[in-house]
Amino acid sequence: MLKRVRDILIGVFIGVFAVTAIMAAGASDQGSEWSKLLPFTQRNLMTMSQVRNYLETFFVDEENLPDERKLFYGSLKGMISAIDDPYTRFVDPEQLDEEGMEMEGEYGGLGMYIGARDGKILVISPIEDTPAEKAGIKPLDEIVKIDEEIVIGMDQNDVVKILRGLPNTSVTVWMRRGGEDELKSFEMTREIINIKTVRFQMMDKIAYIKLNNFHQKSASELGDAITKASETGAEGIILDVRNNPGGLLNVAVDVASLFVDGGLVVSLKSRVSRFDEELYASRGKATELPLVVLINEGSASASEIVAGAVQDLKRAPLVGAKSYGKGSVQSLFPLPDKAGMYISVARYMTPSGKIIDHKGLIPDYVVEGEFTQVTSEDKQLQKALGVMKNVLLVPKN
Repeated sequence: MLKRVRDILIGVFIGVFAVTAIMAAGASDQGSEWSKLLPFTQRNLMTMSQVRNYLETFFVDEENLPDERKLFYGSLKGMISAIDDPYTRFVDPEQLDEEGMEMEGEYGGLGMYIGARDGKILVISPIEDTPAEKAGIKPLDEIVKIDEEIVIGMDQNDVVKILRGLPNTSVTVWMRRGGEDELKSFEMTREIINIKTVRFQMMDKIAYIKLNNFHQKSASELGDAITKASETGAEGIILDVRNNPGGLLNVAVDVASLFVDGGLVVSLKSRVSRFDEELYASRGKATELPLVVLINEGSASASEIVAGAVQDLKRAPLVGAKSYGKGSVQSLFPLPDKAGMYISVARYMTPSGKIIDHKGLIPDYVVEGEFTQVTSEDKQLQKALGVMKNVLLVPKN
């Protein structure tokens, strides 16, 4: 017992000595070039050193103490979380690899995009033909518990790690829907998620094209579907970006270029002039077929860029429900050890100057309902078909 007390006292003495030494060194370096390079004041850095020393000296489960790398990454996450922006975040090398895998269109899990808003982890959208969609999970469902672990207040990247796992393993996710007190439970089996970018079918003389994401190949695959629609004799196109959480900014511009022959697609406004930009549609790629676009509360980011552009430029009416309202642009900044951090560097505006962030887009035709693959029961799709038929009745000049 005496030895244990002695060891603790020695640890405290070492910690106090180290802090005092830093203070002395700091006092002698006031105004030096070195002090200007420090990320925090010398006093705050000394407090960080003291906190680490206390943890390593007193934490009861010594075998569970994190290593240097985990402590350091944890401090970075804490610093970034103080910004209080769910899209500004630190990502370790493993997370960056996983996110690169998503952009390529295949990964393991349940098949839903999630995001943080107002301290909650929300479903942005389930992915078509995945366990999440088949289980009945909807946009804006709040994830409260995964198996026996409460995730309220947890970092969204950590929630993603819990949701993912080996294929054929089961997981129960507890959701709160629409502010209801009673939670809904969804038992699902994980599987390899193959993201289908485009789904195409003809509905009489109208081509229905479902665009599920804005990944690297999305624009080219959508272009192929438009070509096929024209060759099949389509007289109009319904572009469905419901439950599409977005993706790459440049792909959004490429997609808009398939429907808009030139013209401003989106403006980026930031604190730093190098991120201010106006992005225009390419000329010579756009189809002249009449267009109607479907959106809902699961349409976010790049989906809103395209929908906002065609609405503002009078290229197409929007049908469905108000969009998600994710109108900020993130840039990835590399860090040592192949880690990185995403920073919200700008907000984007539609061609008419509308800000989408936290507001969303209001459709020209607001229709309550939910996306379903049973087309006869899809009220929003049926309304879009009706709007398109009315457009086709108008004589061409």
